[in-house]
Amino acid sequence: MFARSWLITTALAATLGLNGCGYNDFQRLDEQVKAGWSEVLNQYQRRADLIPNIVATVKGEANFEQETLIKVIEARAAATSIKATPELINDPAAFEKFQRAQGELSGALSRLLVTVEQYPNLTANRAFQDLRVQLEGTENRITVARNRYIKSVAEYNVLTRSFPSNLTAMLFSYGVKPSFTVQNEAQIAAPPVVSFDKAASK
Repeated sequence: MFARSWLITTALAATLGLNGCGYNDFQRLDEQVKAGWSEVLNQYQRRADLIPNIVATVKGEANFEQETLIKVIEARAAATSIKATPELINDPAAFEKFQRAQGELSGALSRLLVTVEQYPNLTANRAFQDLRVQLEGTENRITVARNRYIKSVAEYNVLTRSFPSNLTAMLFSYGVKPSFTVQNEAQIAAPPVVSFDKAASK
């Protein structure tokens, strides 16, 4: 009976200790970060899936700038070649490479849409208009997903650096997680603008 009481007391003390040192908070926030990252990847994949249809539609326009089109194709290939595993969010160097590739793809797509404005047949093409609207919606979803991820990482990193939870972080090897940089965030927070005013006036 004494041994059983001692085990119960020890287990209770251990549970309270884990709660007090932030262990359970680490579990909760780590899952939150993973969920946020998964949503970011889903939206990036959605964008990558749209690009082949956009490229195919643009290719149908005679004399379209091939260099602009090729840069989009190459940027998509570079972005999708990076295996975005859950472990990537614990590797700052790999994370930086991933976000740089996605940023370059965003830039290439923006330049493509600006160039398209010079081609009345494309801007008046109903199929292309639909693709542009889908792309804008996806870019907006990417921004929302990234912002949620940034917030969840910030909460996790504060816990990692704060006392006494930083002792728990050291004990269980919970390191600071990388987030999107301010420069990259500014670039991607401005999605391609879908405007048919020019098309209507041509």
